Amino acid sequence: MPEATGIPDFNSPVGQHARKDFPLLEADMTIADALERIRREGVGERVIYFFAVDADKKLVGVLPTRRLLTAAPETPLRDIMVRRVVAIPATATVLDACEFFVLYKFFAFPVVDEQRRVVGVVDVSLFAEEILGEREDHARPTAPAAVRDDVFEALGFRLDQIRGASPLRVFRFRFPWLLATVAAGTICAILAGAFEATLAHSLVIAFFLTMVLGLNESVSAQSMSVTIQMLRSAPVTWSWFASALRRELATAILIGLACGAVVAGIVSLWRHDLRAAAVIGGSIALSLVTASLFGLAVPSLLHRFNLDPKIAAGPVTLALADICALVIYFTAARLVL
Repeated sequence: MPEATGIPDFNSPVGQHARKDFPLLEADMTIADALERIRREGVGERVIYFFAVDADKKLVGVLPTRRLLTAAPETPLRDIMVRRVVAIPATATVLDACEFFVLYKFFAFPVVDEQRRVVGVVDVSLFAEEILGEREDHARPTAPAAVRDDVFEALGFRLDQIRGASPLRVFRFRFPWLLATVAAGTICAILAGAFEATLAHSLVIAFFLTMVLGLNESVSAQSMSVTIQMLRSAPVTWSWFASALRRELATAILIGLACGAVVAGIVSLWRHDLRAAAVIGGSIALSLVTASLFGLAVPSLLHRFNLDPKIAAGPVTLALADICALVIYFTAARLVL
């Protein structure tokens, strides 16, 4: 592969970055014949897959290195090759190739012409090293299904940054998520109506309703922003989520107790109502903990399912935080007041 002097032009043909230092293997060859050709012709610095062609030199299969090394010498390549091959057209751009890596999560793709003849190979090191500034261990063996999540997730973020979009496309992408806010507002209005008698009985509950919602939205937005930043450099795994959950829960409890105590003190000094102070302060403490957890869980879940947490997490997180806060707030008020 040509040496990179910087970040490649994403609109340039991917063929300019494709490697040519690899042998093609006829599908009718045996394993022994294939290994002999590989020894004779040599390979480049990085070998991930070998590619099989027919008599017309057209791509017909891919041979993972592990299969090639572990099969019996007399086995025909046709018997062990993967026939369903994903190839990048030679007319594709570097940006198109990025999307192939994010979508399929393979380590390498063949580049083919109009007749499906292999003209080169492009592997993930082009993006991991030149774009992401990361280095992989070239000596470590890999398998087609064993992908490095951190590379592909980081690459997905890069695509979001470099891909241009028309205003209409941006609208179609963002508007459906904003419907979550509309739905949450409707649900909150219905909840307020259901607790109308409670609000009428204790007006102080209504006085602090805006503060409760504001605090919940602020805390959930803080937690969400921190989580999105972490997701840029960490794959979403159970161990990562468990560690982040413990850290966020400890922080949320401290924030909830502090804010709840301050607001309870304000209510007590202003209204001289200890029961109302306990309800409002306790509700704030509990709802802020749930808001923080929503701020962690929602973007993590969206990212795990390859949805953009930068766009979708905000409306969804705030909607859930508002609904949960009102349920806690009104329920506590009805039970105590």
